[in-house]
Amino acid sequence: MADIDNKDQAELDPADMEDVEEVEDEETGEDGNSKARQLTVQMMQNPQVLAALQERLDGLVGSPSGYIESLPKVVKRRVNALKNLQVKCTQIEAKFYEEVHELERKYAALYQPLFDKRSEIVNAMYEPTDEECEWKGDEEEQLTVSKQEEMKEKAKVEEEKKDEEKEDPKGVPEFWLTVFKNVDLLSDMLQEHDEPILKHLEDIKVKFSDPGQPMSFTLEFYFSANEFFTNRVLTKTYKMQSEPDEGDPFSFDGPEIMGCTGCQIDWTKGKNVTLKTIKKKQKHKGRGTVRTVTKTVPNDSFFNFFSPPEVPEKGELDEDSEAILAADFEIGHFLRERIIPRAILYFTGEAIEDDDDDDYDEEGEEADEEEGAEEADEENDPDYDPKKDPNPPAECKQQ
Repeated sequence: MADIDNKDQAELDPADMEDVEEVEDEETGEDGNSKARQLTVQMMQNPQVLAALQERLDGLVGSPSGYIESLPKVVKRRVNALKNLQVKCTQIEAKFYEEVHELERKYAALYQPLFDKRSEIVNAMYEPTDEECEWKGDEEEQLTVSKQEEMKEKAKVEEEKKDEEKEDPKGVPEFWLTVFKNVDLLSDMLQEHDEPILKHLEDIKVKFSDPGQPMSFTLEFYFSANEFFTNRVLTKTYKMQSEPDEGDPFSFDGPEIMGCTGCQIDWTKGKNVTLKTIKKKQKHKGRGTVRTVTKTVPNDSFFNFFSPPEVPEKGELDEDSEAILAADFEIGHFLRERIIPRAILYFTGEAIEDDDDDDYDEEGEEADEEEGAEEADEENDPDYDPKKDPNPPAECKQQ
């Protein structure tokens, strides 16, 4: 048998031998690839390797490709000309935002009578007519006229019973406090000791700077007479700038809030919720005696909003002050852009539902994109078998 085997091997065609060698090479290559994959998996499970890789990737983000540097001098001249054109575009954009500010001022005057009437209704200074109180929701529009009348009559009887049981409330109680509690950005600032004060908040207005004056806006908080402070109006002014930075003109992206100033609150003695008194025990090092020391320290409160950190003309703020100002600017912008114009919708929660719907739409789109990417990866995977997949794509299910 050995002779026969040797004879068979001797009679093998050289091409067949080449095939055998190739197969052996391929098998050897597969073993090498397998080892390489195992080594890669082990490396990717090493935290130090991952950290080094992430650091390397972070260094690559935003790094120039070198293409611009490699351009001929004559082309670089033209690129500089294009950048100068872009600077002029930025200057025009700044003028555009200045005119937008003028339009905001103009339309603020048109909105104000409506906001004043809103305040009169909320604070029981004006009782709206039956016609003004009539509101047709989506569900009511689908009902027949007779059904509507029946429901109105039933609601009227129930309201009369409630009125008999308790005193008729004036206006819309706790309107602004409810708005604040319904909005996460504002409710995060509220403390329990703030709520009795905010029940006295009657209105919030926004006033824009006069024509020809530096761009700014002021938030005015109107309070009824109360036991906490003597101010009837608390103010917060935000200074803005709509000019490109000469040193970095391409960073311009519309008006920026450059700083803000609050106001002094004239607290009634013992009612200042922005301060609290704490007691500490101190032990004398020599005698060993213990004494109790009373100390006044800052306290968390919404009313710290009216005492923001000052922005120095020169130098930099510390991290805590920067964080406080960033949050402050966001709140001021949100009050001006969303809360004041649409207060009733934040009171009822309808504006919040709209905001939530927008968030869910975005997440849904992201999820769809991720699912599509996963399906594409599976289809491109040479080892992927749709018959073995418990959740195959739609076309696989149809098969």
